[in-house]
Amino acid sequence: MLFSRDIEPRCSYCRFGTDLGREKIACIKHGIMHSYGYCGSFRYEPTKRVPPALPGIDTSKYTAEDFALD
Repeated sequence: MLFSRDIEPRCSYCRFGTDLGREKIACIKHGIMHSYGYCGSFRYEPTKRVPPALPGIDTSKYTAEDFALD
């Protein structure tokens, strides 16, 4: 739900913030902020939000025969 309106506000994906690394955001409204913080000026920018990583596939339980087209 990358474009949902029910997003928890965070400076890390606010329109006014720029990532500085080490969990710091440079906000044009409030200066240096923590990436997990937010303020009343928060405006959601969906292109800045990184979705959670997908779980990996455990390939140890599969063999080449499982993928053969016979």
